[in-house]
Amino acid sequence: MAAKPRGLGKGLSAIIGADTVGEVVDRSRGVEIPIDRLSSNPFQPRRSFADESIQQLAESIRLHGILQPVVVRPAGDGYQLIAGERRWRAAQIVGLPKIPAIVRELDDSGMVQVALIENLQREDLNPIEEALAYRKLMGEFKMTQEQLSKSIGRSRPVIANTVRLLNLPAEIQNHVEEKRLSEGHARCLLAISDEALQLKVAAKIIADGLNVRQAEELVKVITQNVSRETIRQRTASEDPDAAHLAQRLSEKLGTKVKLSGSASKGRLEIAYYSPDDLDRILEIILGRE
Repeated sequence: MAAKPRGLGKGLSAIIGADTVGEVVDRSRGVEIPIDRLSSNPFQPRRSFADESIQQLAESIRLHGILQPVVVRPAGDGYQLIAGERRWRAAQIVGLPKIPAIVRELDDSGMVQVALIENLQREDLNPIEEALAYRKLMGEFKMTQEQLSKSIGRSRPVIANTVRLLNLPAEIQNHVEEKRLSEGHARCLLAISDEALQLKVAAKIIADGLNVRQAEELVKVITQNVSRETIRQRTASEDPDAAHLAQRLSEKLGTKVKLSGSASKGRLEIAYYSPDDLDRILEIILGRE
């Protein structure tokens, strides 16, 4: 699978200020903040932090100190982390009373973008975390794919294809997060429309240790085994305009959309995967009330 592009659009400097990137690497221009006045980023895209990695960072901090300040924003009588959660967690393990920081004013959308860009630069996010972050920016913060593409330096097709991973069953998404399946494996499973069959093929890929090319060949054989009658029925009922509209709705809502019916009436199905996901979709459709 081809490597992701390394460019990250406007990057951190465009979001948190042109001088901030320079300041972040210059500890003398930061401030010292009591570590107990800091709270984590509520929009942190990473859903898990490896204990071993944090312990290793803590040992480095114990020996050399924190060489790169965290970035924070004021929040009540304390501060919220914008970037640098691993350093903050490791500093707590070491028992540091204070931590060097750069203070910046950012709204919630800026918080999400900075956290996402920082993790993408470090390649810390798994594909599902990345997809969820994209969907949050497009859903909750009303960013278009084009705006998001320019902000983080990912092409629109890459963003769209990553978000499509969230159309897979939760069990398969978990396999990707736990690295039992790669992003390439997950992408080829999207070619299978039946959820039960997706799960069955995913289990076979894991059990047999298939690489991505082998998995693609397996999926190709399975999808080609659809009966001619089923193909005929699908061809007769498919409407290219409806398919295009369903695709546009899917990109807009960040979830699976199915549109079926005739020229006079039909059915629109919008998939959601949790109560929070339903709220997110309703906000996009109805707007904030």
